[in-house]
Amino acid sequence: MPNFWVAASLLWLAGVGLRLTILAVPPVITLIQHDLQLSGTEIGILSGLPVILFALAALPGSLLIARFGALPTLVIGLVVAGVASGLRGAVLNVYALYAATILMSAGIAIMQPSLPPLVRAWMPHRISFGSALYSNGLLVAETLAVLLTIPFVLPLVGDSWRWSLAVWGLPLVAIAFLTWVIAPRSEDTASLASAAGRSWWPDWSNKLIWQTGFLFASVNSIYFCSNAFLPGHLTAAGRPDLVGHALTALNFGQLPASFALLAIAARIERRAWPFISCGALMLACVVGMAATANLWTVFFAGWLGFLGAVVMTLGFGLPALLAAPADVARMSAAMFTISYGSALVISVLSGAAWDLAGEPRFAFLPIALSALPLLVVPQTIPFGRPSGKAKM
Repeated sequence: MPNFWVAASLLWLAGVGLRLTILAVPPVITLIQHDLQLSGTEIGILSGLPVILFALAALPGSLLIARFGALPTLVIGLVVAGVASGLRGAVLNVYALYAATILMSAGIAIMQPSLPPLVRAWMPHRISFGSALYSNGLLVAETLAVLLTIPFVLPLVGDSWRWSLAVWGLPLVAIAFLTWVIAPRSEDTASLASAAGRSWWPDWSNKLIWQTGFLFASVNSIYFCSNAFLPGHLTAAGRPDLVGHALTALNFGQLPASFALLAIAARIERRAWPFISCGALMLACVVGMAATANLWTVFFAGWLGFLGAVVMTLGFGLPALLAAPADVARMSAAMFTISYGSALVISVLSGAAWDLAGEPRFAFLPIALSALPLLVVPQTIPFGRPSGKAKM
């Protein structure tokens, strides 16, 4: 039992490490823009780099897990991300900032595939709960970085955006040290490296990889693109005053769902209906946001965040639930590669739809279409198959 609570705490902290340094940027983006004289395009590149790296560096994460094991890969990723976050504050120009951001994002990207196999090793009988734990840590980190940077961190460091980014990198290094020192060492954990070492490259012919990838792609595309295009829609509709409220509802709406899943995730695992029902309701929310520019938009955004958190949390658990133990890491890496790559494609298509139609609300058409896999794909996944039977 003591090992269980140690594992639970470390999984939650690892989830915090997945987003803390990334969400530390938006509160200080105007300071960065003024200091480095960034254009709008340069800000867009800076904001998009993490998503690109999440897609590109997931498979190298699988390779590291195969060579060194899931636990060392998690620790390496935390240290790289934490140190690189501090390096962002030491930059002299925008290109150095890009390089540090790429390094930080790569550290986070290699961490992500390490968590499902660790959940499988540390909590073999409570996989959905373990996945909900680090999902909750991820969402809490997003909230903490946004809430605390301006009122607390910036005054602490003399309103320096450079030192604020360094401060947010320190917790990741501390989490890495704590994880390495107190993480449970079991036979399952020790065997992860040798088992995964048999193969790190996903079997792209296995349809389960694409099924889970497209499920996770749906929620990623809807979340990232709604955050990106909702402000333009409301501004063009003459309601810029609602932008802050809508974005707050979209992002903070995730937290209640995340805490609820800690209690009930195990009861709804291996079920298609949560994905299908959430997908249908998310589609309705996207349509609702595109069709309104008033308080109803805020309402739909809040529910979209809530439903997206349910799908994301359940999606995190799919590799550990459905794949054989030796395949969990590479299936996770493939899922992240497909999902984050798809989110980039949907973002480009949404921007193109806006330009072609001449109205921002048309950006929501590709976003709505990206919800359709949630309605169809879950019906094709063998949720009832015991984990460890699926071969890749």
